[in-house]
Amino acid sequence: MSTTTEIPAWAKEFAGDLEDTPAQKKESTEFEQLLSESKAGNFVEGECYTGKVISVTDDFVTVDIGYKQEGLVFAKEFRNYDGSLKVKEGDEIEVYLEKLESHLGNLVLSKDKAEILKAWDKISEACEKGDPVQGTVIAKVKGGLSVDIGVKAFLPGSQIDIRPTKNLDKYIGKTMEFKVIKFNKKRGNIVLSRRAILAEERGKLRDETLGQIQEGMVVKGIVKNITDYGAFIDLGGVDGLLHITDMSWGRVKHPSNLLAVGDEINVKILKYDSSKERVSLGLKQVQPNPWETAKDNYLPGTKVTGEIVSVKDYGIFVELNDGIEGLVHVSEVSWTNPKGPIKGYNVGDTLEAQVLEVDVENKRISLGLKQLQDNPWNALAEKYPVGKEVEGKVKAIVDFGVFIDLGEDVDALIHVSDVSWTKKNVNPANEFKVGDTVKAAVLTVDADNSKFCLGIKQLEEDPWKRIEERLPVGSVVEGEVMRVTDFGAFVELETGIEGLIHISELSEERVEKPEDVVKVGESVKSRVMSIDKAEKKIALSKKNAENADLGSYKHDEGSSTSALAEKLKGFNVKE
Repeated sequence: MSTTTEIPAWAKEFAGDLEDTPAQKKESTEFEQLLSESKAGNFVEGECYTGKVISVTDDFVTVDIGYKQEGLVFAKEFRNYDGSLKVKEGDEIEVYLEKLESHLGNLVLSKDKAEILKAWDKISEACEKGDPVQGTVIAKVKGGLSVDIGVKAFLPGSQIDIRPTKNLDKYIGKTMEFKVIKFNKKRGNIVLSRRAILAEERGKLRDETLGQIQEGMVVKGIVKNITDYGAFIDLGGVDGLLHITDMSWGRVKHPSNLLAVGDEINVKILKYDSSKERVSLGLKQVQPNPWETAKDNYLPGTKVTGEIVSVKDYGIFVELNDGIEGLVHVSEVSWTNPKGPIKGYNVGDTLEAQVLEVDVENKRISLGLKQLQDNPWNALAEKYPVGKEVEGKVKAIVDFGVFIDLGEDVDALIHVSDVSWTKKNVNPANEFKVGDTVKAAVLTVDADNSKFCLGIKQLEEDPWKRIEERLPVGSVVEGEVMRVTDFGAFVELETGIEGLIHISELSEERVEKPEDVVKVGESVKSRVMSIDKAEKKIALSKKNAENADLGSYKHDEGSSTSALAEKLKGFNVKE
């Protein structure tokens, strides 16, 4: 069962009185329009207004400033350096009205520009007076950093530090002081410099440091820069040069092997030039000099171990300790190869040697390798007595002779002068080939001078030893003319033994040209006038010898040996 309540007539009449008449509705519409226009007239682009945050999204923050439409502010204007938003619904903020209308149907607002306008007077005053402003680095941007100083400002990369810096990320989130070096009120641009603040601080610190510096002082410093020739050390507003030679008592290949930028070290003031404000520093000078105890630590005869740091033609440098190096001279490397070349030793190898001599004054330690080995020369002298006949193979051919391999650690030398008694100007390359088997006699085993010498000619008797028995002075001999010169003719009397018939002894008559009397290849008779065994020279005369019997003697005064020798006295025979 349903009941229907009928509205009383008086109520209907009262309700009808509440409804707007057409005229009233028109009047109301006109009022709202005027109100809206009045509101619009109160808002001007380029001014700041206080509004309330209505909503927050990742892209926009919606703000009601009392206008007929809500406004939008880019959310990025509210982000912290870590990306979080520093705004929420209900917050009251001050915004800058950029546009009353936009394609989105909303006002275009800016928080940053409002803050810039609000803080502008303060920033302008700081710029004019040179006062610092405090700010927090919030982001890395193209060419530098973005800094929040109440408004966003730009810190160029060149103005971050006194020294160039590549790692900008380390500054994000740090609060520091800056100087405003440039601003544009119309555009809302602010440029900061941290470098200017640091430069002022460094200048004050520099004056203070320079006033305290004295030669001989040991001070703390920070490695500022490293070069090939050393490192620059920041002493507190003042840079000092630490040269590579003053870094260590030992060998330093490159400063970067010892130091790194940012290292804090103690250094000694070696020299200070106040007029040029130049400071020379030393690192090794604050450490004990190892050479002061070298004489006690490296006694001659002791065995030491070190690392090879350099190999030269004249020897091997061995680092025994920091700042202590010894030299193994090439003559002390091997018993069998005293003149080198040095082979089989490389930089970085560990080497064991014996201390030979220590010269502290000149910072030199002489080392030896061969002293730790058996001396093969001792056994060699016993095994190869002088005169012993040996046989070996030609190992190498040089201008002055050949080296013979006898199966020992030491190769023996046959000097060119010990090849033949009679051959002159012997060329080893024409006489021998590598690999040839050669017989020879031991001449010398000299351990002190590392010489092992052999001779081929010593296997036979020197033909000059008893030459006067075979070719007595005054005897007539016969031989073949080998050479004709301006001063006479050379005649071969025995294999390798020649005599000279001087031009004056070719004929009883005056001879202008020797070739008019004798020819190369012909056989001639001559008389032996004199023999010089030391110089290996025989003087001959063709006069009155052609008709004489071979081996016959002539004793007349004009042809006596003494007279002939006197005739040639002082005469120097040259080929």
